[in-house]
Amino acid sequence: MRVRKLTLAAMALAAGLSLTACQNDDGTDETSAPPAASAPSSPDGGSASAGTGSAGADQEGGGSDSAGKSPAGTGGTGGTGGTGGAAGEGTAAKCRTDELEITAIDATVGGDTEGTVAVDLKNGGGRDCTLAGYAGVDLKTNAGTISAERTGEQADPVVLADGENVTFGITYPINDTGGSGVRITGLVVTPPNETKSVTLDWPGGASLPASDTPGSPVKVGPMGSAGQGG
Repeated sequence: MRVRKLTLAAMALAAGLSLTACQNDDGTDETSAPPAASAPSSPDGGSASAGTGSAGADQEGGGSDSAGKSPAGTGGTGGTGGTGGAAGEGTAAKCRTDELEITAIDATVGGDTEGTVAVDLKNGGGRDCTLAGYAGVDLKTNAGTISAERTGEQADPVVLADGENVTFGITYPINDTGGSGVRITGLVVTPPNETKSVTLDWPGGASLPASDTPGSPVKVGPMGSAGQGG
């Protein structure tokens, strides 16, 4: 009877070991940790958590893309050309001395208390050009050079097409003292914003009255101050 009990016990132990081995092979052992729960699927097939992260990246990327691109058809800040076009519209490069035909005539009217010389500048450069401000005017005399002072009138820019001209005036005191005064020997004209000058014969009165008064007795007006011809 003792031998039979031992045999039955051995058979029971073998059966228990066999059952344990089967459970480990198929992964269904109740003592094993349960697998992690799968996240719910998003509509596009990805997981819900992954979809949320993707949406955040898309929003950030979209914002950056919107800031870097202009709507179709606008051309963007650098593509409109509006500012550059507006600044250049209706303007022309300055007139160069070599492009201008400069002449001077006596324009004094009888009865005037001052003498007037009209200086004409004609555009012969084959392009539109701009004269803005005052010309430089110097009178060469036997006592040295006298520079004309500006009258202070507003000097608006003048755009000259090829062949057009503009005239400005020079005024000076008439020498009626009976003395020889200061003899004028020439007229030097420098167009606005230029450094090259043109020397002309002086067409006005032969002399200026001698004076000890400070300042220049010769005055120059802006472009157009002596009328404009064709």
